[in-house]
Amino acid sequence: MHWVYLFIAISFEVTGTTALKASENFSNLVPSIVTVIAYCISFYCLSLTLKVIPVGIAYAVWAGFGMAAITLIGYFVFKQTLDLAAIIGICMIISGVLVLNLLSNATA
Repeated sequence: MHWVYLFIAISFEVTGTTALKASENFSNLVPSIVTVIAYCISFYCLSLTLKVIPVGIAYAVWAGFGMAAITLIGYFVFKQTLDLAAIIGICMIISGVLVLNLLSNATA
């Protein structure tokens, strides 16, 4: 269940960050409210994972997947461009998270 909470935390973090962009410096009310609520849920779910998953691992997964997801949303939704270095960097982040989870004993 702790991994489910972590992926819920990631989903709400990505939602909050997307809404933060849409809030235009908190000048749009609805996206601003969504941002605050989404981040609160995200941090709460992240805190639940820390009962079982080591903080470094949980944060690496949360930040890594969140960063990759929000980058893709930025590309497709907000039409932000990615150069080759950005794409390689995102792939390296995802690879690092996979190595941590599949090959490391730190997640045990």
